[in-house]
Amino acid sequence: MKDIRRKVRRAQTIVPFGVGGIIDIRGESFVAADIRSWAVNGERVESPRLASKLGVQGFRSAPVIPSGKAAYASRIGPTYVRFPKWLFCPQCRKMVLWRQDLEQWGKQAVCGSCSGKPQLAPMRFIQVCRDGHMADIDWRRWAHSRGEGHDERQCRVYRLRFVATPQSSGLEALRVVCVACRAGRNLAGISQKNVLKQVGLKCTGSHPWQPVSDEPDPCEETPQAVQRGASNVYFPITHSALDIPAPEGVSEEDEMAQEVYNHRFWPDFKSSVNGPASAVFMEYIARDCDVPEEFVETLRRRHAEEAASMPSAEDPDDDLSIAEWAAFSAPESVAGSQTFSVRRTHLGVQHHDPGSMQELDARISGIVVADRVREVRALEGFSRYEPNAGDGDQGTGGRVVSVNTQSRAKWLPAVDTYGEGIFISVDEQRLSTWEALPSVRAWTGRIERNLNHSFKADRLRDKSGPKLLPRFVMLHTLAHHFIRQLSYDSGYNAASLRERVYARSHAPGSELPPQAGVFIYTAAGDAEGTLGGLVRQGRPPNLVETLVRLLESAQWCSQDPLCADSTGRSLANLNRAACHACTLLPETCCEIDNSLLDRTLLIGDDEVPGFFRDVVQAALDESAEAVDLP
Repeated sequence: MKDIRRKVRRAQTIVPFGVGGIIDIRGESFVAADIRSWAVNGERVESPRLASKLGVQGFRSAPVIPSGKAAYASRIGPTYVRFPKWLFCPQCRKMVLWRQDLEQWGKQAVCGSCSGKPQLAPMRFIQVCRDGHMADIDWRRWAHSRGEGHDERQCRVYRLRFVATPQSSGLEALRVVCVACRAGRNLAGISQKNVLKQVGLKCTGSHPWQPVSDEPDPCEETPQAVQRGASNVYFPITHSALDIPAPEGVSEEDEMAQEVYNHRFWPDFKSSVNGPASAVFMEYIARDCDVPEEFVETLRRRHAEEAASMPSAEDPDDDLSIAEWAAFSAPESVAGSQTFSVRRTHLGVQHHDPGSMQELDARISGIVVADRVREVRALEGFSRYEPNAGDGDQGTGGRVVSVNTQSRAKWLPAVDTYGEGIFISVDEQRLSTWEALPSVRAWTGRIERNLNHSFKADRLRDKSGPKLLPRFVMLHTLAHHFIRQLSYDSGYNAASLRERVYARSHAPGSELPPQAGVFIYTAAGDAEGTLGGLVRQGRPPNLVETLVRLLESAQWCSQDPLCADSTGRSLANLNRAACHACTLLPETCCEIDNSLLDRTLLIGDDEVPGFFRDVVQAALDESAEAVDLP
């Protein structure tokens, strides 16, 4: 049998085939092992701001596998383990519990009993738990769970077959049968909650890639049977940051401090107490960075003082958005940088242009086109069965499993991508006046009450801030419609575009500047960037026409009036007038899972004045005047 190539793109090692994720390749099923399997060969990815926020030493990306014949002999990439291990032959229906010693490099799992050696197929159902563990279902126990006059204790030889009966349909037609004692049970009801507990199965407390030498975690969670490709098998937890260049004129002391912060022992040193271990860390750091030990101790004391003085309501995610917002809001352009090159532009509206464009120009305070941006995306961990609910008490979501299941991860897998984009900021004075309207505040307050009771509350507030502001919902909806319109105008499909919404609220008394803008960008896995379609659409007169068209299209949805009059959609009713026909995007586009969206705050209705209502009304009046009546 010929060797086959099993490859994934580098970006896919973060999402959707990152640590703990299942991948199907040519009828085979594998799960990505943790980062211990490729730590030596990982390529370093620089992102000091993101590393500081996540409390790790740095990031590494999966190594590139060479092309051609060298790819067959290369084993430097991340490890993917065959899972599930229970396989069956599509011809003789014999079930096999696959072992590692049966694995051959680059070869498929085949049936040894049938002529022609057909490829074995993986079982459809597996078991997972809320603590993030995943394992095969004990099909031996399942086959003997109904009894039917057979005593499992008397069955010394387990020979299972996965048969399909033509007399039934659906899961009732699929049956696991023990050939030795003729016991069997079909798969009807296997997806019901706690059905495995009724059979007597418990969580194994392990992950498919763990060697036998690893001690399983004691787990009291009830395992649940799910389909191998179900959406609740894997919830990756990712973080991203744009590469913002450091300001010019950095002092020598700042450079020395940054070198200390990037040292691999700095996280351990800053969290250690005074003692022998702390002294050893300080000695290593001072020697490697060629700085006095007193300087290292001063940095730790300064870090502790800053952490103690930081308001508890502030979130580390806020630090990333502040730097990015300041970079896009700067009055001057930034050119020549390999990772961040932006130019300020304008809508190009003239005094003789239509009223809709005039109204739009009055509400847009700044336009920036990014010829080149670099984004770093990192994978922190994952959860299973239920999305993680965060660190608070909201909900009962699954536990986060680290990308290193043996010890604390000192680095995270990441990928850096390059692309282009368009940044739009909204006039702060007009926006503040609109937000102060009682109807707008009451409308957003109803959405926030649902947010408070959602299992995603902590994670969503990482983006929205301590309080959900009307501007966040409005600008987030604007970003979604902007992406949908750009998919027609720019040449990119919607799935290749991403959003970053800058509309955070800050803690009371904070002196941080208000944010009101969106950044729509595309990022590719290669170093060449993308094709220039977004930059072209960001220049006059293209952008103003795009914005007017997206506001006009936001008035109408094929699901109206059900969509427009909705009082709650999606999980926990976190959306209002927003559905797949008008507003929702592919999951790769949205940074908060298609939540907190509402067309009403964008264009308005009889109860709530939308922020861009006057623009839409002017466009409608112009269209009416252009119609020639007989």
